[in-house]
Amino acid sequence: MSEKHLFTSESVTEGHPDKVADQISDAVVDAILDVDPMGRVACETLVTTGMVFISGEITTEAYVPIPALAREVVHDIGYNDPHLGFSSETSAVITSIDPQSGDIAMGVDKGGAGDQGMMFGFACTQTDVLMPMPIHMAHLLVRKMSEVRKGGVDWIKPDGKSQVTIEYIDNVPHKINTVLLSTQHSADISLDQIKAELKKLVIEPIVGGFDIDSSDYRTLVNPTGMFVKGGPQADTGLTGRKIIVDTYGGFGSHGGGAFSGKDPTKVDRSASYAARHVAKNIVGAELARECEVQLAYAIGVKEPISVMVDTFGTGKVSDEKLTAIVRELFDLTPKGIIERLDLRRPIYRKTAAFGHFGREEDSFTWEKLDYVDKLKAKA
Repeated sequence: MSEKHLFTSESVTEGHPDKVADQISDAVVDAILDVDPMGRVACETLVTTGMVFISGEITTEAYVPIPALAREVVHDIGYNDPHLGFSSETSAVITSIDPQSGDIAMGVDKGGAGDQGMMFGFACTQTDVLMPMPIHMAHLLVRKMSEVRKGGVDWIKPDGKSQVTIEYIDNVPHKINTVLLSTQHSADISLDQIKAELKKLVIEPIVGGFDIDSSDYRTLVNPTGMFVKGGPQADTGLTGRKIIVDTYGGFGSHGGGAFSGKDPTKVDRSASYAARHVAKNIVGAELARECEVQLAYAIGVKEPISVMVDTFGTGKVSDEKLTAIVRELFDLTPKGIIERLDLRRPIYRKTAAFGHFGREEDSFTWEKLDYVDKLKAKA
């Protein structure tokens, strides 16, 4: 007897307050790594009505004009109208920065992890980018909505969300159940026009690109009605508050650490990228239909204190054997991860909207299927 269930994931636009904060924090990381690849950055941002507050621990010889950088990010996102309550020209930018603790630096300088914790990576065969279908579709919807806005549909404003519910049969995507899209908008446009245009310009083009039954799914557009007041004026944003959006939409596990604002010595970020790289290559090598990799670290210690591969019963070889192969093939020390994935570069602002995984731009090195042949040979 077939087992049927629904699974839902969400994404948000680059103008969502939390994502504005993430992008500012990662822009600071990029600016420092661009001139000082060995710089240490832990940067947190808060955005609210008319204000950006940036704090953190940064150790570098580089000079970075952080207020100007924050304004540039806000401008690029599209908050350029003071009537939105948050804009690149009129919002105040406040900073409070200290150097990284010497107690932490002492361990990191020797090649150890910058903190303790556990990190997870996940991959599956539900989409061509080996991501779960609900989160991948949700990301594409908000990315398309952003493209439409920047392409000239000016009643769409920067803040927005998507949500996708997929019906599964025996853990395989079967049909789309619900697509939800919400966008901040101009006050002078009707809800009927919003629904009609978003369905035509955003929802139908994205849904049509997936090989799944989309014959009778439910569409919800701005289900509360008006969404004029949005962005940081309506909701305070903080770095690191969209960690499930950033990863797998609720599929698999999450260690709890955020990515944005952190240089690659922070294993919250680099080891999560490494775990995705391992999991994706295992699935790409057709050694499993679904794979989760857990890595765990102790502060100041080079080697992970544990490595686990879980294929949820879909593996062609045992999880124990895959774990041994992963330990043999992949250098999972912080230094090894940074060098293999080339992480000391200004590549992070791009990751801070539309997800860190399932992206095949060149800078997303953790998405490369470059260990497939090695894994096949060992297995």
